[in-house]
Amino acid sequence: MRVLVAGVGYTNLRDMSVGPLLVEQLAAETWPPDVEVRDLGYGAVHVAHDFQDLQDTTPFERLVLFGATVRGRPPGSVTCYRWDGVLPGPDDVQAQVAEAVTGTISLDGVLIVGRQLGALPADIIVVEIEPADESWGPAYSPVIEGVLPDVVRAIRQAALTARPPVPTLPLGSATAEVHTS
Repeated sequence: MRVLVAGVGYTNLRDMSVGPLLVEQLAAETWPPDVEVRDLGYGAVHVAHDFQDLQDTTPFERLVLFGATVRGRPPGSVTCYRWDGVLPGPDDVQAQVAEAVTGTISLDGVLIVGRQLGALPADIIVVEIEPADESWGPAYSPVIEGVLPDVVRAIRQAALTARPPVPTLPLGSATAEVHTS
């Protein structure tokens, strides 16, 4: 099974940088040849177009997408679930497209725009990290630093297990299994 492990986020925004910074760490690790690690921390429309090009040449069967996102959970919460793929209403989809065009980078944007444009595989596992600090700076908060081993473990399990034991839920579901340290 070809798997894309991908991070989303901004650099130099402390905990919101977990996606691109973890991509650097994960890319340096050893992975099977059918697993690719990439940074998708750029506009969701461009990500969807790039993903469509990838799917035409070497299709991925699973996407493991991770990043920090504010959901109102306790800071440092690590949430892992299989996205049910259900899109929000047309107005919300259009809002995500508009945000992507203006340069907003978000986990939700990549998923919603990518699904709307038919660019993503059916099997998508999301690993969300609730940030503790969204201020400017190159380093994680101590809260996020403390949960990074859990995040990496969740990403590796999602990428390397044939059928990871995670619930199938709507995007950003408040009922997802939440693990905190």
